[in-house]
Amino acid sequence: MTLEALALQGNSTIYGSMAANIGSRISDIRKDLIKNCFTDFRGREHRLEFVANIHGIEFINDSKATNINSTWFALESMNKPVILIAGGIDKGNNFEIIKPLVIKKVKTIIWLGKDSQRMISILRETGILFAISQSMKDAVEMAYLTGKQGDVVLLSPGCPSFDLFNDYEDRGREFKLEVKKL
Repeated sequence: MTLEALALQGNSTIYGSMAANIGSRISDIRKDLIKNCFTDFRGREHRLEFVANIHGIEFINDSKATNINSTWFALESMNKPVILIAGGIDKGNNFEIIKPLVIKKVKTIIWLGKDSQRMISILRETGILFAISQSMKDAVEMAYLTGKQGDVVLLSPGCPSFDLFNDYEDRGREFKLEVKKL
C-alpha cells in the first residue's frame, strides 16, 4: 500500500498508521481489511478536517490543535503555501518551536483572539505578513482575501480557545460556518 493511498495525510498519520499496521499484523488481521481501514478512515472533526475548496483555496479546520505541538504537526503536513489562523489563551506555549516551520511554510499569519504580546512578538519575528482579528468572521475573510489559488487556509491555533469561544469545538464550528459563507 502506498502512502498516497492513506485517507489522511501527514507524517503523524503515517507514523500512527505504521504502528497500527504492525499491531494488526501481530494480531493476525488480514492485510486487505487493514488496507480498507486505512483508505476509508476520514478522521475526527476539528482535526485536520477538510472544509472546502473555494476558488482553489483549501480551508482546513484543525481547531483541536490547542497546543503548539499539534500546530507543529499540522504545519509539517502541509505541502502548499499556508495562511495560518492561530491564537487564543496563552498557557505558556513555546511558539519558538514552530518558527522554523512557519518561516518555511507560512505566507500569512492571522492572530485570532485577545492580544498575547509574548506569542505575537515571537511570530512577528519571522517577518511574515501578520494581522490580528477579534472575530472568526474577520479572520476567515482576511485569510480568503490574502489567499490565492493553490494556498491553504489552516485554522490551527496552538492555544486553547476560551478567550472568544466556549471550546475548540465551538471555534471549529464557527470556522466552518464562516468558510461556507464565502
